[in-house]
Order: sequence, then structure tokens, then C-alpha cells
Amino acid sequence: MIKIEQIHKSFNGTEVLKGITFEVEKGEVVALIGRSGYGKSVLLKHVAGLMRPNRGRVLVDGQDMNTLRGKELHKLRSRLGFLFQSGALFDSMTIFDNVAFPLKEKTKLPENEIREKVMYELEQVGLTESRDKYPSQISGGMVRRASIARALIEEPEIMLIDEPTTGLDPVTGQTILNLIDSCHDRLHFTGIVVTHEIPKIFEIVDKVAMLHEGVILFFGTPEEIMKAEEPAVKTFISGSIEWLRDLECGPDPIIHIHTKRRPHTI
Repeated sequence: MIKIEQIHKSFNGTEVLKGITFEVEKGEVVALIGRSGYGKSVLLKHVAGLMRPNRGRVLVDGQDMNTLRGKELHKLRSRLGFLFQSGALFDSMTIFDNVAFPLKEKTKLPENEIREKVMYELEQVGLTESRDKYPSQISGGMVRRASIARALIEEPEIMLIDEPTTGLDPVTGQTILNLIDSCHDRLHFTGIVVTHEIPKIFEIVDKVAMLHEGVILFFGTPEEIMKAEEPAVKTFISGSIEWLRDLECGPDPIIHIHTKRRPHTI
């Protein structure tokens, strides 16, 4: 569904992406991980068609995002949902109107059908009772849930999710990851999730791509990255797990990592 081929991108003479290549099969969810400042969000914007590479190409369902223009590009983008790390809700709109916005702007559905669809999505994310509130009147976790509902209201085939748990406490962050997983089970979208939530993200993804110094240093299953011998991969994964231990469990916990295939104990 998504094929990234030798993507290069520079800013002010500094090369950020240095030949990125990997594929995401239809229905798969891939976690894009790596240290801050290494271009994860930049890569995601290339997939969405919000940036164009200096070299290379991004194919979405066989179509080159670099060459599409006008109606063709709009048609392809309509198949994508994008979840921004800030939530990007309109402050002047209620939660109901935020979620309804894509349908009102892009479709000619009657009001009663829009209302039915919006209420269904709000129910899925547990925000039925908050439909008439404004973003400033709800918590950060609720804002993310509302953003998920808005991103899914058109039932996109592809979801691009940028740091969905940034700024949230660990419990709320886990709730958001679980919600993304349940939405994937319901809609079967193809997805890329940019995240620092290691190893929690391994519970909901099929593959992991680690971006390091402008290249994909590792691409494989969660089980495979846990066993990887590449020093940079081991350091990054072990450091993330140590941080999780200190944050959540005290000095000597046993952490169970349940991937989509089988659990790991650390």
C-alpha cells in the first residue's frame, strides 16, 4: 500500500533523509521510531504529500505522490487520515463540530446522516458526553481521542499518526495506543505511527522501522527488533525500556511486552 523508495531530503544544505526505503503492506501498521531530530515527522509528511523529496519517490497504492497534481492528488489524499501530535482541533468549534468538519467540507451528506456518523465515532472514542464542549474544556487525552474520531470520520484506508501520546501521562498514553489498536481492528487501515512509546507500541504494530542518522537502520517485526544485535538498535531499545522502568515500575520490575504475536518478558 505504501512504498518508500530512496527518499532524500535536505534543509538549508543539511541532509536529513539519506535514502529511505521500506514498504508497508495493505492492512499493516508500522511503528517509525528513532531519536528526536532524525526526521521521523519529515518522512511522514512525505507520505502524506505535504513535502516533496529532493530525490526518490513515495508510492501510495501504486501512485507516485510526487507526480500527482490537482484533482488526482486531492483524490489520493482523500484516502488518507492524518493525526497530528497536537491534535490540531479548531478551538472555536465544539467537539461535535470538529469531528463533523471533514464531512461538512468534503461531502454533500444530509445533516441527519452527518450527525449519525459523528455520534457513532464519538461513541467509539468515549466522548459522547463531551460533544458540546470546546477543546479548551476537555483534557489532553480527550483532545487526542477527538482528533482520532475526526481523522477516522471518513473511514480512511491509510492512517498517518504523528506522536499520538506526546505530553500525556503514561496511563493516558496507553489508553490512546489501545484506542488506535481497536480502531485498526474495526477499520483495517494501513498505518504508520511515529512514536517514542517503546516498548508499548510493539503491542499494536506489525513491523518496526528505526530511523537513525538519515537511514532506516532496522526494519522488521517487534520480536526481531527485541533480538537485534546492531549496537545502535540495542542501545536505543534498552535505553527506552530503562526509562519506562524508572517512570512506571520502580528499580526492579518485570515488564511483559505483548506483541501481536507473543509476549516477551524483560
